Amino acid sequence: MFQGLRDFLDSLTDGLAEPHPDNLPLACAVLLVEVMRAEPQVSPAARQAVMAGLRRRFRLGDEALTALIAMAEQASRHASDFHQFTSQLNDALDNAAKIAVVESMWQVAYADGALGDHEQHLISRIAGLLNVTHGEYIAAKMRAKEAAGL
Repeated sequence: MFQGLRDFLDSLTDGLAEPHPDNLPLACAVLLVEVMRAEPQVSPAARQAVMAGLRRRFRLGDEALTALIAMAEQASRHASDFHQFTSQLNDALDNAAKIAVVESMWQVAYADGALGDHEQHLISRIAGLLNVTHGEYIAAKMRAKEAAGL
């Protein structure tokens, strides 16, 4: 069981600079973690939203999910920009899937019941790097806001 988890984690970090389908969970997780870390205090609700978004997209068990988020937090702290992550998503995902990633970022931002300026700027920047149009970006925002009951 642990060997399978170790193999999964190794696949996430091997050749991170190269677009590879095994890197997609980590690339997506880093972007969600960046939104979570955009506020001075990481709220439990935001962490739960990151976990829910990743679980929904990649169907991971609890151990793999916890390990993926830990790796994403580390990669987020050491990354100089988002290009290495957004380029992987651009290479592997269609437009609808990229919009879903943006919507997941909005869900993380709205998880604590408030939207900060830094969160909004960050999501706007990443959406641009993912080639999501302004209209698609706004529609994703509205869906996430409605789902949050705001």
